[in-house]
Amino acid sequence: MLPRVPHLTAALLVATAATAATAARLPAQLPTQLPTQPPAQPAPVPPPDSLLASVRAYRAAHGGAILRELAGLLAIPNLATDSANIRRNAAALVTMLERRGVRARLLDGAGGPPAVYGELQVPGATRTVVLYAHYDGQPVDTAQWATPPWKPVLRDRAGEGARAIPLPTADVVDPRATAEWRLYARSASDDKAPIVAMLAALDALKAARAQPSVNVKFFFEGEEEAGSPHLRRVLEQNAALLAADAWVFADGPVHQTGRQQVVFGVRGTMGLELTTYGPARALHSGHYGNWAQNPIVLLARLIASMRTDDGRITITGFYEKVRPPTVAERQAVLASPPVDAALRYSLGLNRSEAGALLAERIMLPALNVRGFQGGNVGALAANAIPTEARASIDFRLVPVQTPEEVRALVERHAQAQGFYVVHDSVTLDFRRAHSKVLRMEWEGGYPGIRTPMELPVSQAVLRVVRQAAGGSSDSVVTAPTLGGSLPMYHFSDVLKVPLIVLPTVNYDNNQHAANENVRVGNLWQAIDVFATLMARLGPEWREERKTT
Repeated sequence: MLPRVPHLTAALLVATAATAATAARLPAQLPTQLPTQPPAQPAPVPPPDSLLASVRAYRAAHGGAILRELAGLLAIPNLATDSANIRRNAAALVTMLERRGVRARLLDGAGGPPAVYGELQVPGATRTVVLYAHYDGQPVDTAQWATPPWKPVLRDRAGEGARAIPLPTADVVDPRATAEWRLYARSASDDKAPIVAMLAALDALKAARAQPSVNVKFFFEGEEEAGSPHLRRVLEQNAALLAADAWVFADGPVHQTGRQQVVFGVRGTMGLELTTYGPARALHSGHYGNWAQNPIVLLARLIASMRTDDGRITITGFYEKVRPPTVAERQAVLASPPVDAALRYSLGLNRSEAGALLAERIMLPALNVRGFQGGNVGALAANAIPTEARASIDFRLVPVQTPEEVRALVERHAQAQGFYVVHDSVTLDFRRAHSKVLRMEWEGGYPGIRTPMELPVSQAVLRVVRQAAGGSSDSVVTAPTLGGSLPMYHFSDVLKVPLIVLPTVNYDNNQHAANENVRVGNLWQAIDVFATLMARLGPEWREERKTT
C-alpha cells in the first residue's frame, strides 16, 4: 500500500503552474497538454436492500449449481497428512478462483500443505481485506459415519427420519423449500461451505453488475486441523504479498439461536498426552491388587488434582496471565441471547459447570480431558492391574496466556504431585529407579487473541453483516470470543492487522465428529453475508487511513 502524500492539493497547484510555463515555451506544432489517465473511481455501491434482492435472485436461479460445486469439493479427501489429496484440493481451489477472474496460485507450505492464494484488485478501492478459510479436515472414524465421509449425501432435513435425496440437477431451487436440507460430508461445514459461499458471492455480485468495494485477497490454509505447524513460516515468507488492512476468518458456527454472529477473538489451544506406568506385565488383581501400583489410579488422581468438578483449573499460577475483559466485551457477553437452558435440555444435561452462562465461560481458559485409556471394560474387563494408563488433554487459552508458560506450570504441578516427568520413552530400569513416572508429550499450540471491538473496522464489519442479516440491531450477535480455536495469533504477530471472525455455518453441524453436515439455509445466508461484506465494506469503513 502506498502512503498518503501530504499536502496533495498544494503539490498539484505547483505542478500545474510549472506545466503551463513549460507549455508556453514549446513549439506551436507540439501539443501543449499531454494525455493523462484519470484516477480510477470506485463503482457505485448498491443500497443494501437492492443488493440483497439481486444476490438472493442469483442464488435462487443457481442454487443447484452451487450445491453441486460444494459436493464436488467435498468428495476430495482432505486430511492434512494425505499429501496427494491435499494437493488435489488445493488445485481444485485454484481452478475455482480463476473461474471467477481471481488471480490465484499456490504458496509453498514451508514443509506442510500448500496455501491457496487469490487476489482480486478493484479499481478505485482504497482498502484491502483478506478472506481466510481452511480446506483440510479433521481425521475420521469411518465406522461411526452413517455414510462414507467423503461421499457427500444430501438429506431433506436433520435428525431421525431424514431421507437421502439426490443433488438437484436443475440450477433453479426454492431457497425456502431447501433451507432445512443438510449436506453430509467431512468438512461440509468446517470449512469448505464458507469457501464455496465466498465464491458464489462473487458470482452473485457479477450478475448484479456490482463489484467489491475493497480489494479482496483469499488465503485458504491446508493444515489448520493439524495445528498449523508450518503456518507461521508461510506468513513470514509471504508477508508482503499478504499485506492488507484487515483479515476476516470464515470459520466456526453461528450463534446457538441460529442468528448470524460477528466474533472478535478466539481462544488459543494446546494438547498434551499423559502416560503413567504400573507393573511390567499385567498382574492378577486378587494376588497383587493392593500391593502393585495401579497406573489408572495414578493418572486419575493427577487429572483430578488439575481441575475441580466445576471446571476451575487448580494448577498454581494458571490464571495469573488471564487478561480481564474490557467494558465493551462485558457488555457484549451480557447482551448475548440466552441459550443455556435450551442447550442443556437438548443435550440431556441437568446442569452446566459452575452454573455459569456459556458466553461467560468461553472468556476463560479450559482444561478438557478428551480421552482416557487403561485396561478394558464390559465384556473385555479383566481382573488385572494394567501396565500403563494414558490420557489426552486439550487446553483452551485466553489472552495473554502462552503455550510455553502453560507448559511450565503444568509440568511444575505434576512434579509437585510426586511425579518424575519425562518426555521420551521409559525403560524398565528407569521405572525401577522412580516411584511415580509420568511421560508428557506436548503438541504444538498457540495463544488466543481478541481484537478490540471499538475499532472502526470492527464496527464497519458489524454494520455490514447486520445489513445482510436483516438490518436490525438484534439480527446479529456480537461475541468477544469464539469458544473454538484458530491460529489467529500467527497472523496478528506476523502481519499486525485487525482480525475478525465471521462464522456462517449451523451450530448443530457435528463439527469435528461423525456425520458432519451443513444446513443449506446457512449456505444461502453465507452467500448473502459475503456478497454484502465485499460490496459494502468500503464505504462503511470511514476511518481515515493512517500516514506511514
